[in-house]
Amino acid sequence: MAASTTLNPPSSAMPGSDFARLSRKIADAGLMGRRPGYYALRVTVVAGLYVGGWAAVALIGDSWWTLTVAAFLAVVFGQVALLAHDAAHRQVFRRRRASEVSGRIAGAGIGMGYGWWQDKHTRHHANPNHEDLDPDLDPDLLVWSQDQARAATGLPRLIGRRQAFLFFPLLTLEGFNLHVSSVRALANRSLKHRALDGVLLFAHFAVYPTVLFWLLPLGMAIAFLAVHQCLFGVYLGSLFAPNHKGMPILKGEDRPDFLRRQVLTSRNVRGGRLTDIALGGLNHQIEHHLFPSMPSPNLRKARPIVRRHCEDLGVDYVETGLVTSYRLALVSLHQAGAPLRRPRTPA
Repeated sequence: MAASTTLNPPSSAMPGSDFARLSRKIADAGLMGRRPGYYALRVTVVAGLYVGGWAAVALIGDSWWTLTVAAFLAVVFGQVALLAHDAAHRQVFRRRRASEVSGRIAGAGIGMGYGWWQDKHTRHHANPNHEDLDPDLDPDLLVWSQDQARAATGLPRLIGRRQAFLFFPLLTLEGFNLHVSSVRALANRSLKHRALDGVLLFAHFAVYPTVLFWLLPLGMAIAFLAVHQCLFGVYLGSLFAPNHKGMPILKGEDRPDFLRRQVLTSRNVRGGRLTDIALGGLNHQIEHHLFPSMPSPNLRKARPIVRRHCEDLGVDYVETGLVTSYRLALVSLHQAGAPLRRPRTPA
């Protein structure tokens, strides 16, 4: 189904009531209830893989086979990031304190500033794909619209011309960017508990290289770090790229009601249970944006309810395969950079 060309609700719709009716259907289906057993198992498995991965590094030791463990730990770090995401949305625990403690522990395990990421992600959820309000559309390296391309300077202007071709190679830097952005955010006095975040971050940065250089020779440790962090960045970027890129971008006062704002800017990815595990449930992006505190295993069950509700309202519900979602994201990036590929006309 193609994305809608307009995000304004039809005149026959009643903004504010469509989502309320959907919420009642979801509540009646019992899909907002906690899933403690599921998360206990998931946390245990991911923690076991995390510890097991580092144990494998110690056991294999001075061998280039440790680079296979680096690739394995890149995936494990991505799964830890997904657990931090669920905790931040209170999918795991209902209480704020438990959610923040678990989220900070997970963030510390991968070198991510929890407070910075939670603030950024909360603003994204409030205004997904809004050029002025969604921090995920900041043109700090890539341009996401032709207006941004026309105003681009420096690196975004240079990269924007071929950004669709450079997108996946650039994702190799996303893990490093996560660490740098987390540290830079410590200077933001508006963030709560930034001192605690700083202690956890620098504890990670102290322990991580110490373990590597203790267990491995210098050259092998550097190679391990590069493979691990680069593949972690690719996995992390691949988790979020299919969800909104290539969907309509809001601008200025273009602010439809909550249901349409979330549905029309999001895209689901079809797949089975393996896709749910690999993408942490974010393949059900529409349901997640409508009900961010819904436990991720319930998102698949919510999908037919949400889809049917959207069909009844005449609201486009976009769902594609994984490969198609990446293709649409890359096409959107290529189109956004079009003004930078046009020859400049002489003054």
